[in-house]
Amino acid sequence: MTQHQLDLVRADRERWLKQYYFLRAAFSVAWVVAAFAVGPSSAAIAGALLVLYPAWDAAANFVDGLRSGGLDQNRTQMLNVVVSLATAIAVLLALQVSMNWVLGVFGAWAILSGLLQLATAVRRWKSDNAQWAMVLSGGQSALAGGFFIFQATTPMSPSITTVTGYAAVGAVYFLVSAVWLTVGEWRRRARRAQLG
Repeated sequence: MTQHQLDLVRADRERWLKQYYFLRAAFSVAWVVAAFAVGPSSAAIAGALLVLYPAWDAAANFVDGLRSGGLDQNRTQMLNVVVSLATAIAVLLALQVSMNWVLGVFGAWAILSGLLQLATAVRRWKSDNAQWAMVLSGGQSALAGGFFIFQATTPMSPSITTVTGYAAVGAVYFLVSAVWLTVGEWRRRARRAQLG
């Protein structure tokens, strides 16, 4: 492959990641808004949102893995799909017991999915820009998961709003990555224009 062809492949991959990160940020923002707006007033809607969040993560990782060379080449994302689907089912079951159980499940998921996201970002570091934000996001997710597990063991009864901060911070990281890639694309276009 020539350098020009490699540049085109990289540009295509970064365009995909930019769209993907913007989509992930938009979903997280919409989820947080719904969690605050209707979650506290309806246990059924709160439960549906709590199941939807890891289910969405599974779907997003599945599509990104396929789009980024296939799940065989993206094993961390393949594992994240399995972990997130299992979590959606576990949340559905935990909702029948208590919100403390739900928060404990979310905590375990935040740790596992965060570490898998971190591993994906480290693997992509050399070939793709904006992965530093995904590394931070994965690390923060794992730390938040530990805090959720601790909170789940306390007598306090958590609610969906306990998870909204986690989702909001995730949205910020995805948005930062998307903006970082967008600015990088603008700079490359400006350099090409200067070179004629």
